[in-house]
Amino acid sequence: MAEPRLIHSGKVRDVYAYGEELLLVASDRLSAFDVILPDLIPGKGIALTQMSRYWFEALSDEMAHHVISFELTDELKETKPEWKGRTTRCRRSEPMPMECVVRGYLAGSGWKDYEQSGSVQGHALPLGMKESDRLPEPLFTPSTKAKEGHDEPLTEEQARRLVGDRDYELLRDRSLWIYRWAHERARERGIIIADTKFEFGRCGAEILLIDELLTPDSSRFWPLDDYEPGRAQASYDKQYVRDYLLGLKDWNRQPPGPSLSAELIAGTQARYGEAYERITGGRVWW
Repeated sequence: MAEPRLIHSGKVRDVYAYGEELLLVASDRLSAFDVILPDLIPGKGIALTQMSRYWFEALSDEMAHHVISFELTDELKETKPEWKGRTTRCRRSEPMPMECVVRGYLAGSGWKDYEQSGSVQGHALPLGMKESDRLPEPLFTPSTKAKEGHDEPLTEEQARRLVGDRDYELLRDRSLWIYRWAHERARERGIIIADTKFEFGRCGAEILLIDELLTPDSSRFWPLDDYEPGRAQASYDKQYVRDYLLGLKDWNRQPPGPSLSAELIAGTQARYGEAYERITGGRVWW
């Protein structure tokens, strides 16, 4: 088989063409405010890949997805041994042109929206809700997939125009189903999935669940034992680094990003490690 050919380098993942397959290789890079920071978080790419593996394997009997294997071929074991544990071998698909975001709690931009309008992306909510409150029902709040800069929220009407009524309803229903299923599974392990995003792709007549799945990079994870509505929550995602960056007065959120201290790197690594262990029941390797 031919050498893997790099076809896209994202903030965290590099995508390679490899025969009939695609390879997603998760790096240890960390991005914040759409800027790739100069320091790596050791083991982060392996943690992300193995957490996705846990969820994809648990979902295999319930939903079609793009994963072929998380194991390297014999050829890749010889030529790319550094990819072990951080590579997903995938079926090729055409990504659907929107992010499928599901919110189960009032946090982040959803909380800001509610403070201003009493609703979240057009979904009216009860009066008097507090930051981090659990929503009466999970909300499907899709967004654009920006090649550069930030994704932008879509109204239901805009999303239906973008993908068509039939696909919109399929993506909405699948996204809400996965979120509810994963939320209960994670809660049993002491983690609240406050919100998350899914991606889907078309492969022939099928629509497949693609990309990463239910990781701290695509989801807001909170420790259940520290959960208290009315305030921002402790988080297993990169909010720890974002909070530090928000406190910097001499960085304008443009490249190059500032360096991180050894303490910040270790703290971020520990958060990814704890999320991995709690969710999967496995042990980290650092």
